[in-house]
Amino acid sequence: MSDDTAILTPQKPAPEPDGQGYGPRHDNVSGHTVTSGIPVVPSGAASPFGPGAPGEGPVPHGAPKLPEPVSPPPASSSKTPKKKGRNKLVLLAVGVVVAAGGLYGAGLLMNRTDVPKGTSVLGVDIGGTTRDGAVKKLDEAFDDRAGKPLKLSVGGKAVSLDPDNAGLQFDMDATADAAAKSDYNPVSVIGSLFGNHRVVTPVMPIDEEKLHVSLETAAGGSGSSSDGTIKFQGGKAVAVYGKVGQGIDVDKSTAAVEEAYRSQVETGTAGAVTLPTTSRKPTVSNAEVDRMLKEFAQPAMSDLVTVRTDAAHSIDFGPVSLPKILGFKAVDGKLVDTYNLKALQEAYGTTFEGVQIEGASGKRDVLPQDVVAALRKALRGTTPAERVGVIETKPN
Repeated sequence: MSDDTAILTPQKPAPEPDGQGYGPRHDNVSGHTVTSGIPVVPSGAASPFGPGAPGEGPVPHGAPKLPEPVSPPPASSSKTPKKKGRNKLVLLAVGVVVAAGGLYGAGLLMNRTDVPKGTSVLGVDIGGTTRDGAVKKLDEAFDDRAGKPLKLSVGGKAVSLDPDNAGLQFDMDATADAAAKSDYNPVSVIGSLFGNHRVVTPVMPIDEEKLHVSLETAAGGSGSSSDGTIKFQGGKAVAVYGKVGQGIDVDKSTAAVEEAYRSQVETGTAGAVTLPTTSRKPTVSNAEVDRMLKEFAQPAMSDLVTVRTDAAHSIDFGPVSLPKILGFKAVDGKLVDTYNLKALQEAYGTTFEGVQIEGASGKRDVLPQDVVAALRKALRGTTPAERVGVIETKPN
């Protein structure tokens, strides 16, 4: 047999290892494969043909290993589990709201009158009645106090001040109107069920202009200061110059009188009010007195003056009647003439009865103001013609 011929000698196959990945066992018969003579080497770490072993040739591939299943994280809830205690708090809050609403409704039903129950003014209960009923209660409680004269003390001299003439008043109608306004505040409405009181401030407006005049009049002659003026003596005009001295402090006196009046209305008594004084200078200078004396007062008393509408309706004024009608007062440092309308009307009586003046709204009777306008012009006259004042019945 030549060297080129391979001698195939039957070989006993090596035992195959048991395990997964191997097919059924077969007897290796000579001639089945050219490698039948090569012994089978078991796979393993020691095998030179095992996975990862160095060498040439393909590496057997196994089935790809699936990734381990990942357990999903537990679902986190965005809402915090409700607690039983919180539910109780919600129920309690709802109960409180319902109860408050019921009390509020009950309070509104009980206060259906004009003036809510529990309303008082200066300690007098006026609640649970109508607006007119509240006025009646206020009148019964405070009318005597509101009209009671105040006692003043000026420079040690006692004088009285009438509230009505001084612009002091207790406006009971306005006070009742304020009390009759419905109060829908839940605290007030619910509180009225448990005896809470609503206090209304009395409306007590002050006419300060009238009060200032009344204070000056009441203190007249009590202070040592005086303004310049003009008086009539013996049918003639006489200058009276002002002097420096003490007089009432009008601003401080006003505040003191207002407080005393409120106290008198509330308590029934206020005691004597001492009016503060201050150093005062005359507001009318001597030069102003001289000017008014020369330009007006002396001509006014120099002779008779006549006021008429026509020849049949006229009257004269002179040194006897004028001092009762004519006067002077200081205004911003100047002397101006003033007229007593009541004394004037008594002086001319029925002189102009039946005379009609045609005005913008129709015909009307002659008024004291019409006589004053004619008289003022005539008093400045220096000739007989200038000393006649005419009341125009058909003014242009």
